[in-house]
Amino acid sequence: MSDGRSKIDLASYKGKRLNPIVKVLLSLVLLGALVFGALLGQVLSGAHDDVSGSPQVMIILGCQLHDWGPSIMLQDRLDKALEYLEDHPDMTVVVSGGQGENEPATEAQGMADYLADHGFARENIILETQSHNTFQNMTYSAKHLKEAGVDLEEGVLIVSNGFHLTRARMLAGRAGFENISTLAAPSSHVPSRLKMYIREPLALVKSFLLDR
Repeated sequence: MSDGRSKIDLASYKGKRLNPIVKVLLSLVLLGALVFGALLGQVLSGAHDDVSGSPQVMIILGCQLHDWGPSIMLQDRLDKALEYLEDHPDMTVVVSGGQGENEPATEAQGMADYLADHGFARENIILETQSHNTFQNMTYSAKHLKEAGVDLEEGVLIVSNGFHLTRARMLAGRAGFENISTLAAPSSHVPSRLKMYIREPLALVKSFLLDR
């Protein structure tokens, strides 16, 4: 009797084997999760302050500008920059960001106004008003600094939200910057922070492959 039941159980077990197509799909999902996890690890590894030497040039990367002023994430970047500039008031600052369809002015202009309103000297600000992505932020900022004859011997300090800095550092290197330091602004707007930590690993792959 027990032998018969064992055969039934064995047959039932065999009947529950996964379809090969399902196995392949599950394997792909697992592989995708592992790759995403590795990329997220890279993003998180760059999400901190890393200042080397005494950079004399700061680049603040743009973000959404509203009719009433900088978005929360952009304000986070600007406030982080202002904290550093309190002790380094003579730095040359590039504010980098063009104007989107739903923005009242260029992000660069909005950032320059915010810095000036909080006491930073306008004559130390260079406006880069044409960029619409991080690669353009870096390449156009490099062009402006070269045209202005700014000495980059001490390196450059890039300011953005933490999730953005791994990619920003990579693209800054491609734009010709050396001795790259970073300041990681917080991301006070929680929904945006969660969205960006999902988006940024994918953006890192896109920029690695296409932004050259």
